Amino acid sequence: MNEKTLLIADDDKAIRMVLSKALEREGYQVRLTGNASTLWRWVSNGEGDLVISDVVMPDENGLDLLPKIKKIRPGLPVIIMSAQNTLMTALKATERGAYEYLPKPFDLNEVKSVVAKALTVKPGTVRPEEPVDDGEELPLIGRSPAMQNVYRVMARLMTTDLTVTISGESGTGKELVAKALHDFGKRKNSSFVALNMAAIPRELIESELFGHEKGAFTGAESRSSGRFEQAQGGTLFLDEIGDMPLEAQTRLLRVLQEGEYTTVGGRRTIKCDVRIICATHRDLKSLISQGLFREDLYYRLNVVPLRLPSLRERVDDIHDLMRHFLNNYAQENGQTPKLIEGEALGYLKQHDWPGNVRELENLCQRIAALYIEDTITLDIVRAEMIPQTVEGPESEGGISSSETLQESINRHLKRYFDAHLPYDLPPAGLYSRLLREFEKPLLENTLAATRGNQIKAADLLGLNRNTLRKKIRDLDIDVRKG
Repeated sequence: MNEKTLLIADDDKAIRMVLSKALEREGYQVRLTGNASTLWRWVSNGEGDLVISDVVMPDENGLDLLPKIKKIRPGLPVIIMSAQNTLMTALKATERGAYEYLPKPFDLNEVKSVVAKALTVKPGTVRPEEPVDDGEELPLIGRSPAMQNVYRVMARLMTTDLTVTISGESGTGKELVAKALHDFGKRKNSSFVALNMAAIPRELIESELFGHEKGAFTGAESRSSGRFEQAQGGTLFLDEIGDMPLEAQTRLLRVLQEGEYTTVGGRRTIKCDVRIICATHRDLKSLISQGLFREDLYYRLNVVPLRLPSLRERVDDIHDLMRHFLNNYAQENGQTPKLIEGEALGYLKQHDWPGNVRELENLCQRIAALYIEDTITLDIVRAEMIPQTVEGPESEGGISSSETLQESINRHLKRYFDAHLPYDLPPAGLYSRLLREFEKPLLENTLAATRGNQIKAADLLGLNRNTLRKKIRDLDIDVRKG
């Protein structure tokens, strides 16, 4: 018989019974309670070798109880379980000293494994209590098992300066994750600086990263600071790291090894205090085999790999994501948020989502702008979804095989006028307004198609590069979205 005693607090009797039976079969002594006050009395009396606690209980929140437990018994491992499966819950549990955070519904084998590991860990230093602001807007949306794994890894990374490589398809939200790691980490009071490697001409990348001195090259009329200098004390996010030229890779490797760098054309060594987070949608190991990426740099950057799931791997999150996007659009435009019909939601869950969360966000914005209906129906969704395969003139997607771009625009304009005439069109300036509203998504989608490469985008659009940059600035287009 195992002499270890486990204290389990959960207001759900069924969960208490399931945990009790499973852990007693492992040989542990188990004590059960449905409230926080009894758990606190046991802990205060020095009872128990490990605690498993729910977050929401009738008399006190388990997360609020956690710091008090760690204060009087810092060596007592506490496992927090919760059905509130958000990044913020995982962060609070980790920052307040939990040994592990497990989302509900849980896997019993995982619970048994975590308990066994926790009981073998020697008491060590306790993380300083630094509660997360409850009013903080959630940086990531989703409660699916795939996202729970992401949250748990992120929560453990918040208190470190480890280099992280975020992988995932385009549109999965890699920069959002990088920003969250910064905003809730040790460097949150310093700058978060992002650079998309695919959006910078190869010959300018070293200057963008490390800065340059006056006269370092043709056109360098004054000294310019680089992203490393701008991010000093904070976080530098290198997006699409797989597109970095080999010469720049060599210089980046030196920074990671030596903690210092020189500007382009400079001689003075500059000390570097920056946390590096990078992201890619490409297979870096494949690039290494092709001689396009340095293997030694890969191992320097890939200290902690973090893979983001595609939207098709987390379709249960579609409802929460849509509600978030629709609410945001409604707030920005003074409207009432639209509801989503069950059939429409089911249809969306069957879609393959090649553009991932970004594709879903664009769909929500399009529907919110074009339709006056309070509820998003199956017919609306079918009309607005871009077909994955063209089946012929009767295709149910946004553009049928026989429909030209001009015909598609005409169809959407007719729907717009049918919805708004005669009562709520702007009194004047409709021509300029529609051109402006069409121009921004055109530029955004072209930049997305070229993965942020402004040179390629300018060529596709037939615009001068400087003209494109001015439009990006004037229209407040974020070319870094990934």
